[in-house]
Amino acid sequence: MKYFLPVLAVILFQSCNQKKESKKDTVTQKEIQKNEVKTDSAIQNISKAAEIKKDTLDEVMLEEDIRFNGKLRRFFSINDFGKVFGKADSTRLLSEEQPCTYIFETPDGNGMNDKYLYKSGSRFENSGQKVAVDEFRFLNGNYILYKGIKIDSKSTINDLKQVFPNAIRNIGNLDVDGEGTLQTITLREDKEGVSDGHINIFFKNNRIYSLHWWFPC
Repeated sequence: MKYFLPVLAVILFQSCNQKKESKKDTVTQKEIQKNEVKTDSAIQNISKAAEIKKDTLDEVMLEEDIRFNGKLRRFFSINDFGKVFGKADSTRLLSEEQPCTYIFETPDGNGMNDKYLYKSGSRFENSGQKVAVDEFRFLNGNYILYKGIKIDSKSTINDLKQVFPNAIRNIGNLDVDGEGTLQTITLREDKEGVSDGHINIFFKNNRIYSLHWWFPC
């Protein structure tokens, strides 16, 4: 009998400890599950935020996807210029205009004879036998094929919404020298964001007006 009470006490103590451990394990498991739910929720929120951020980025307009008047890419020869656009309305040396950046700029700055070619409101840069589009006006029947889609002076903001939904959603206004305030969308030049420049597309009276490659000085 003298050993019975101490043994009983030990059994009861161990039983209590087991219940406490079991309860503790249950609480811990619930906490882990709650933390997992919180973690999953956080991951889902981050994913959703990333998707929203990605969706708000303006689209890319690659040079290789554009055909001016359905025939020429952005860079072409002086002979091709004559075949597609005809004779320039006027020319002006870049040294007279003094732009902060040249399309055909070289490290040695050897471009004293480089010039702008103006035709039907559009502006092209010319260096030797090479020509590149700097600013393109959708006038006098000028148009572009973009991924096979024709965009001309009749194309409206709503039409472009089918092609560049994010950019149209973020459309803004920009003061253009000699033109006043025009509605503008901005497109990236490349998918990786390597270029510091971008493409501006301007609208006038709700219709596409011009396209311009912009690059910082």
